[in-house]
Amino acid sequence: MTPMRMGAREAATVTAERLAEQADSLAAAVACGGAQLPADLVADAQRLVEKVAQRTSIAGSHTVVALAGATGSGKSSLFNALVGSPVAQVGARRPTTSAPTAAVWGAQAATALLDWLGVAARHTVPEAATDEAAVGRLDGLVVLDLPDFDSRVQAHRAEARRVLELVDVFVWVTDPQKYADALLHEDYLRALARHEGVTLVVLNQADRLEPSAVQACRADLERLLSLDGMPAARVLVTSARTGWGVEQLRQRLANAVAGAHAARHRLHADIVAVASGLRAGVADAEPDVAASPGSTLVDALVRSAGVPVVLDAVELDYRRAAGSHGGWLFTRWVPRLRPDPLSRLRVDRAVVPIAGVGDRDVRAVLGRSSIPAPSPSARSAVSLAIHELAHAAARGLPQPWVDAVTDAAAPQPQRLADELDRAVTSTPLRGRDPAWWRGFAALQWVAGTAALGGALWLTALAVLGWLQIRDVPTPTVGVLPWPLLLFAGGAGVGLVGTWVFRAAARRGARRRRVLVGRRLREAVAAVATAGIVDPVVAVLARHRGTREHLDRALGGAPSTPR
Repeated sequence: MTPMRMGAREAATVTAERLAEQADSLAAAVACGGAQLPADLVADAQRLVEKVAQRTSIAGSHTVVALAGATGSGKSSLFNALVGSPVAQVGARRPTTSAPTAAVWGAQAATALLDWLGVAARHTVPEAATDEAAVGRLDGLVVLDLPDFDSRVQAHRAEARRVLELVDVFVWVTDPQKYADALLHEDYLRALARHEGVTLVVLNQADRLEPSAVQACRADLERLLSLDGMPAARVLVTSARTGWGVEQLRQRLANAVAGAHAARHRLHADIVAVASGLRAGVADAEPDVAASPGSTLVDALVRSAGVPVVLDAVELDYRRAAGSHGGWLFTRWVPRLRPDPLSRLRVDRAVVPIAGVGDRDVRAVLGRSSIPAPSPSARSAVSLAIHELAHAAARGLPQPWVDAVTDAAAPQPQRLADELDRAVTSTPLRGRDPAWWRGFAALQWVAGTAALGGALWLTALAVLGWLQIRDVPTPTVGVLPWPLLLFAGGAGVGLVGTWVFRAAARRGARRRRVLVGRRLREAVAAVATAGIVDPVVAVLARHRGTREHLDRALGGAPSTPR
């Protein structure tokens, strides 16, 4: 039962630990949600967390009850009836109450609490003023007589609202003429529907009506309360002038004091109300987004980064380097006359490690590569892939979170281009020379040496023949002289070896292209992960954290039997 129900034991208690956990969860949700949560609700939550800390830090176990009502409802007269003496000013002139007045029961000082409430007018109720044997002890009760919440003086209305934000229990005092007033129901009761456990509605001035009319007004008021979201609310009928129902009201207040945790119930209800408002701006789940970029996005970025151009240069560079090692001994220098394909793109710049200077900083000084800028179609493909990623990641989220995901998935174009260029230039594009190059190189040296030796020998024989020196012996193999065999064999082996080597080099170049292509794709994927996917995942993680914190702020709370 609620703290205000008479004669019933409290079924669920808001402990101080639970209240602190809920307040911490609400604060964490606000910090996690950031700008994606409504600014007004965030401000309410921050004020509430501060209020919880302040209210729970005040020593003592006082229960603060506010008598709130419209002009002429008789709340000041009811206040005096509860106190047992004319503490509050009562009169025909309206408004009568301009500042809250406090009545304190018990010997325990409530100075710190009333200072926090900002209530200057204070009255200590003598022990003999109420019959505690009949209604229970009221020690620790603080009753406030508030200014009219519909006062024509704006300062009075503002003061009533200010104090109502801080009290523990609401006692809404109305009368047969104004019990259906829209201001009471729409601005207060309906807005505080979650505070039903610390709310009591009093139909005062019942002595002005016949008993049958009183019951009709009471039933109609309970119907209106049900429409306000308080279906379990019961109306207490009183008359401050005759004392009708005053003892029952004291009993309700004694019940609230006996529980000694109405303040925590009020703060808990505040947290639930604010957390519920914030929870409406958070989805029940987050889309399942992979932690790594999809192939569509990576393909688009690979194309935008000019990787195909770089791979063409890598393949050509491999064949160029291979030709200078295993080509025909007398023509292998020809490829070196052509420009280095990787140097033309400025992607072969080795970075020498410097103590205290990062690789990124060194490459920033070296500048960008000379890879051609992406074409409009390549840029469009990147934009489309990013849009598809953001759309999938934001599916089902509220619009502020959709905007956050979209912004996170859209890095600055120049920054993305720089990161892609840096990823390409930082990736090793060459490797160790294959061992079989050395074998072909040795073969070419042997064949070239044989061909050169045979050519020189044949040249020498030709010179001797021109000089008509005929008695120089020439070894033969069968009918073929050795010089001819050396020249023809060396040239033949060298040319055939060159053809075989070039065929093998083409296959090796394709393998190098595949290997470097894999490296570059991984480097581009890392850029996509760090610059596009991770920010999106971070937004979804914030959304998940906000949802979980809000659920903890809402969950585990006591449910009141009705």
